[in-house]
Amino acid sequence: MSCEMQVLFAFLVCTKGPSLGIFCISPVLSTAAMSAKAISEQTGKEFLYKYICTSAAVQNRFRYATVTAETDWDRLTQEHPWLLTERLVVKPDQLIKRRGKLGLVGINLDLQGVREWLKARFMKETTVGKAKGVLKNFLIEPFVPHAQEEEFYVCVYATREGDHVLFHHEGGVEVGDVDAKAQRLMVAVDDKLSEDQVKEQLLTHVPDEKKEILASFIVGLFNLYEDLYFTYLEINPLVVTQDGVYILDMAAKIDATADYICKAKWGDVEFPPPFGREAYPEEAYIADLDAKSGASLKLTLLNPRGRIWTMVAGGGASVVYSDTICDLGGVDELANYGEYSGAPSEQQTYDYAKTILSLMTREKHPLGKVLIIGGSIANFTNVAATFKGIVKAIKDYQGPLKEHEVTIFVRRGGPNYQEGLRVMGEVGKTTGIPIHVFGTETHMTAIVGMALGHRPIPNQPPMDAHTANFLLNASSSTPATTRTASFSEPRTSHLNICLSFCHFVPSAKATTLFRKHTKAIVWGMQTRAVQGMLDFDYVCSRDEPSVAAMVYPFTGDHKQKFYWGHKEILLPVYKNMADAMKKHPEVDVLISFASLRSAFDSTVEAMQYPQIHTIAIIAEGIPEAQTRKLIKMADEKGVTIIGPATVGGIKPGCFKIGNTGGMLDNILASKLYRPGSVAYVSRSGGMSNELNNIISRTTDGVYEGVAIGGDRYPGSTFMDHVLRYQDTPGIKMIVVLGEIGGTEEYKICQGIREGRITKPVVCWCIGTCATMFASEVQFGHAGACANQASETAVAKNQALRDAGAYVPKSFDELGNVIKTVYDELVANGTIIPAEEVPPPTVPMDYSWARELGLIRKPASFMTSICDERGQELIYAGMPITEVFKEEMGLGGVLGLLWFQRRLPRYACQFIEMCLMVTADHGPAVSGAHNTIVCARAGKDLISSLTSGLLTIGDRFGGALDAAAKQFSKAFDSGMLPMEFVNKMKKDGKLIMGIGHRVKSINNPDMRVQILKDFVKQHFPSTQLLDYALDVEKITTSKKPNLILNVDGLIGVAFVDLLRTCGGFTRDEADEFVEIGALNGIFVLGRSMGFIGHYLDQKRLKQGLYRHPWDDISYVLPEHMSM
Repeated sequence: MSCEMQVLFAFLVCTKGPSLGIFCISPVLSTAAMSAKAISEQTGKEFLYKYICTSAAVQNRFRYATVTAETDWDRLTQEHPWLLTERLVVKPDQLIKRRGKLGLVGINLDLQGVREWLKARFMKETTVGKAKGVLKNFLIEPFVPHAQEEEFYVCVYATREGDHVLFHHEGGVEVGDVDAKAQRLMVAVDDKLSEDQVKEQLLTHVPDEKKEILASFIVGLFNLYEDLYFTYLEINPLVVTQDGVYILDMAAKIDATADYICKAKWGDVEFPPPFGREAYPEEAYIADLDAKSGASLKLTLLNPRGRIWTMVAGGGASVVYSDTICDLGGVDELANYGEYSGAPSEQQTYDYAKTILSLMTREKHPLGKVLIIGGSIANFTNVAATFKGIVKAIKDYQGPLKEHEVTIFVRRGGPNYQEGLRVMGEVGKTTGIPIHVFGTETHMTAIVGMALGHRPIPNQPPMDAHTANFLLNASSSTPATTRTASFSEPRTSHLNICLSFCHFVPSAKATTLFRKHTKAIVWGMQTRAVQGMLDFDYVCSRDEPSVAAMVYPFTGDHKQKFYWGHKEILLPVYKNMADAMKKHPEVDVLISFASLRSAFDSTVEAMQYPQIHTIAIIAEGIPEAQTRKLIKMADEKGVTIIGPATVGGIKPGCFKIGNTGGMLDNILASKLYRPGSVAYVSRSGGMSNELNNIISRTTDGVYEGVAIGGDRYPGSTFMDHVLRYQDTPGIKMIVVLGEIGGTEEYKICQGIREGRITKPVVCWCIGTCATMFASEVQFGHAGACANQASETAVAKNQALRDAGAYVPKSFDELGNVIKTVYDELVANGTIIPAEEVPPPTVPMDYSWARELGLIRKPASFMTSICDERGQELIYAGMPITEVFKEEMGLGGVLGLLWFQRRLPRYACQFIEMCLMVTADHGPAVSGAHNTIVCARAGKDLISSLTSGLLTIGDRFGGALDAAAKQFSKAFDSGMLPMEFVNKMKKDGKLIMGIGHRVKSINNPDMRVQILKDFVKQHFPSTQLLDYALDVEKITTSKKPNLILNVDGLIGVAFVDLLRTCGGFTRDEADEFVEIGALNGIFVLGRSMGFIGHYLDQKRLKQGLYRHPWDDISYVLPEHMSM
């Protein structure tokens, strides 16, 4: 009888299908995270029991119980009473393979037997292969008595072409090599599986009486697999008895990127960590940051006591650094794997960096520690901006870093990297922490050898020219003619070039994707990327911009301004793609910046237009099932897809996709403005930019380069582009940067052996470190997953070497091998280097020049009350979270924004009371009346409110400032109350804040009384209020309604508050009165009432207001009446 089948960590993408000896290293790419993620057996069965649709009777639905360290056995038996009455099976549910053979399954036990079995294993360390882990999560299910011949094996897994269904009539732990034994059926993308197919192709060895039930179940299982976006689903054994179907053991993975589609059915899925690696809280913290960010933040702890720590930018680059560390013998000391990319903010980078620094400064190491802050050359991330967050974290942890003898090595390139490196070097000098800083002049992984003591640290490494040196070079005022042929070939006419480059085959994919006159439509409002493309076009001396139009469904048709060299130009933006295609028939490339949710639909729409031959899909996180449909459609229509999850590609002198190649300084530094002789293809966008750098330094430059994207199923493959390069005369050698996972590189081996590929191929597969780790590690790209030994980077590198490709010993030596091959081609005359032609200069954008510190200009606005630029909104220096934490209330916020002070609690309460008492005074007052009339005229809220606010002045509501000024001036001059009253009468002026139409000394205003009592009770001093009350005594003796009204009381009380609360100098207090701050109290408070009147009129559905004639006195001039 069978015990358990193993849980496979792999998605089986090879044509052989699943194998019981498979292992996997499953990395992750950027914001979409890892696409295929393993789920627990319990989660997989829950999905199956809930959503499978089959006529087969699925037994034991939802009959499972989980045991963890928090389990209360009494409560567990109450929730699952069958535990007390049935025989049971118990097993760990922690993604462990070969549980049965490892003695990790308890079979045919009663509950007491289960508890005894668990006692010997629960929370105990166990070794599975290389991995050591603690058993802490177990699954208990009913034991199912059955015969061996009732056990079957079924598995569904995804490949590029479709989904494979494997079935074997003998299941169980001894199933053996299912690759060789099982019947298999491939369901092509978009096809359906029928019961007849299952019976004919899979159930040939099954007894007739079980064919119907198995066929129905397998079809239902396949439909479930598709509907819930599984990428792997295995049941072994599947038991079929006379009672129905039993799912004894199950292993599954789902496409995590489909969460937005399947959320309603999935719920909140927990993805357990691989066995042997604990889930650390810091990993969960970074995962949470990643989920809330548009950038990518990843962290996996491998050995928290290790001395080698990394903080690497880029998914591909992070794998390369891990490879190099392991190649140099640092695998046992490598503490973590992680990456940050996608232009994280300063705050996000700070949070990520401080987490790393906190972890590495908890335990000392006798040899000290090293931190490698590395990365490839960024395409669009502002390096200086991200380094600000790292620098801030280093300053915060400078004590612990020095105490733990941490040495930091930095290597980075990309936009504004020079400033970032300068700042990083400065913090090393000011803190005393050894920080060694290198730029693009240093090979990407050279700092690893320096950190591990394998190569000397240069005293003063040569620094590349600053960005400004490239962009503001005025050596030639006339744009030079840029080469259109390969840099290694003699100059030819444009006609000859077109004839040699154009290899169009009807209904087949084009050999040449981009030309000098290629035109594209950009989907999405990506103005920065489009401007980068236009600047590239300009330095390549193109006659016209490569972008013909943009499509953006969220606005109407309009024009968008861009720069073409020195001139401003307008590009059309269309709301729908149909209009763009119709008006620009010359376009044959679509660059899609659509989000992961809309990329599928927009790409399908684009392929309906025959004019489109190439589509670049930038988005990451597109579900694999959707990507496979796009690939199938593209193959049928002869369209080449680059991506998804890519930065794109570049053809120097002709065309670049979006942000490919980085900013203009890198375009010029890597000589991407004219073609060279070397073409490359890689998965990683960041690493493609690094290849631009390496190739430009070791050869005559790049002819074309494509990053196919890091997903498991890129729209086009390595071989697609290698064959294009083979058939392109201007390309003399090919560079391929492969990686762990898949078998695509073996097609290159075959092409070399069969003579289809005759040009020199330099190839290196990253991910060689994978086989050195004891447990699964999420790194790199979603497609970087080895499902069998032949898919490892080590195996593929050896196969390429054996086939005749030029393969370095490590990535560290890639540049040297490329140079060696190039030099041989030059020596034998295959490549004839041509004279360098300077490109035309392009003016630098003002915003970027300012970012680089090259210019300065007075700001148009200044503000000192609020800052929204960081991770958190700040009011007058106080983060918004602190505002709520301190329960400052509306009065406290007003104090911060109006007075830039944190006012005492009584002051905040007084402000809030003022707002409450001034909120409304009925519909008859002029402001409310105007608001009501406007509302009844059908005007909107803002218009109605503004109408009411415009009535505020000295006669209505605006007397706070005037009252404060009059009373303060009289009091400060030493004038007695009687003298003040007499002077105002003599001057013929009204005393502001005195008098009321309705209220009087005999009918007091309770608003005034409430405020006055509060002020007397809480204010340190009320000198001005007392003075005003003395004035009131005089004025009311003459007329009872000449009372201190609410405006007057608020005005004088506010002066007392400003002068005596301790937060303001006398001059500051007077200034706030002078600039009108007090009237703001009435405006803010009364706005609430005006809005209330507006809503009231709308709610009551009051019609247009017309004033009655009998309330108007018509007084005409005498000559008119006569």
